[in-house]
Amino acid sequence: MKVLLRILGQLVAAVALFLVTRTFLVEMFNIPTPSMQRTLLVGDFLVVDKLRYGAQIPFTHWRLPAIRHPERGDVVVFRWPVNPDINFVKRVVGVPGDTLRMRAGKLIRNGVPLHEGYVTHLSPDTDPYADAFSWQRDYLVSSLHARESGYWPSRNNWGPLIVPKGNYFVLGDNRDNSLDSRYWGFVPDSLVRGTPLLVYFSCVPDSASRMSCLTHARWRRFGTVVR
Repeated sequence: MKVLLRILGQLVAAVALFLVTRTFLVEMFNIPTPSMQRTLLVGDFLVVDKLRYGAQIPFTHWRLPAIRHPERGDVVVFRWPVNPDINFVKRVVGVPGDTLRMRAGKLIRNGVPLHEGYVTHLSPDTDPYADAFSWQRDYLVSSLHARESGYWPSRNNWGPLIVPKGNYFVLGDNRDNSLDSRYWGFVPDSLVRGTPLLVYFSCVPDSASRMSCLTHARWRRFGTVVR
């Protein structure tokens, strides 16, 4: 009986430790889309640090104190503002107070064109327009003038926009194939969940094979630090 109780106690302690770790320290996520390619590939599995930005306490709107806030260049995991049940992974390119614009696919922050070595352009010669971009009108530096003159933002040409307090502007590294802030707006600080630390497993997805993650493992990506 004592042995059984000891085993049961160890099991309860292990489950409690797992729940605490998953809730406040780290969590596992996988990458289902190519929006962050080259940095992250479809089939990457990530260890995400939830403590850095302040983990949310379950069943409340409270968060633990953050070690620091998201900074420009951070890769972050967040709840999608359009549907908070879905998690997204993107790169922060604008923090509160930044002025952002894009010209011919080149990101310009606070008047300075950026060299983004992590960015991939798969279709730089196309510049589609979508109705989803219309949200940008309310955040333009000269919004009234833009409304009067007819402002038509596109994937590669938009802004200048000012990032409001308590929000972030995020883009995918696969700049021509990413559903990001250009389409649906800013990410409130309250929706940021954490930052990926490393790739702990990776495989080439193959819907035709149930064992694809065993037979198509990307061994060289194991342990890759996310930057």
